[in-house]
Amino acid sequence: MNKGRLEAFSDGVIAIIITIMVLQLAVPKEPTLAALVPMVPIFLGYLLSFVYVAIYWNNHHHLLTVCGNASGGVLWANMHLLFWMSLIPFVTAWMGNNPSAPIPTALYGVILLLTAVAYEILQIRIVAVHPDKARIRSALGRDFKGRFSPVFYFAAIVLAFVSPVISHVLYAAVALLWIVPDRRLEQLYQKDAP
Repeated sequence: MNKGRLEAFSDGVIAIIITIMVLQLAVPKEPTLAALVPMVPIFLGYLLSFVYVAIYWNNHHHLLTVCGNASGGVLWANMHLLFWMSLIPFVTAWMGNNPSAPIPTALYGVILLLTAVAYEILQIRIVAVHPDKARIRSALGRDFKGRFSPVFYFAAIVLAFVSPVISHVLYAAVALLWIVPDRRLEQLYQKDAP
């Protein structure tokens, strides 16, 4: 099956996720800078989640570059990823409205962790249908960030019950780790370019 529809659908869902997040930012009633101060935690949560969604979109784009065949397994793995990503606006709003509460902060981490797991499953499914599995597996094998991110998410989930601020810092640290795009697949295919 052609991957074009998969890419278009995924791009549309991700655009909707970002739109939902920005629509959750309430406009203050007063036209003053002081009216924005109570919104700082909400905006910071939005910023963090926007960065995460952008990171997933960027890496998803590179991953689908190597996907020649969108098999049923790839389609379902992609839907699994989009499901967890679609919950990011909810947990973003809940955590932003309750920045010092442990449960919203921990649930934010749970969603990030499950999104990371879903992305890993999508990678596995794409490799499984690729005609040059060994080459793709080799490029994906050196995944320091992908292996350590879930560890940080898990730590942040647990630490949310000790100090939500520590969890917020860990979530931001993982996002900063991923700001530099994952170029493993891009480099692989640049070698093939004429």
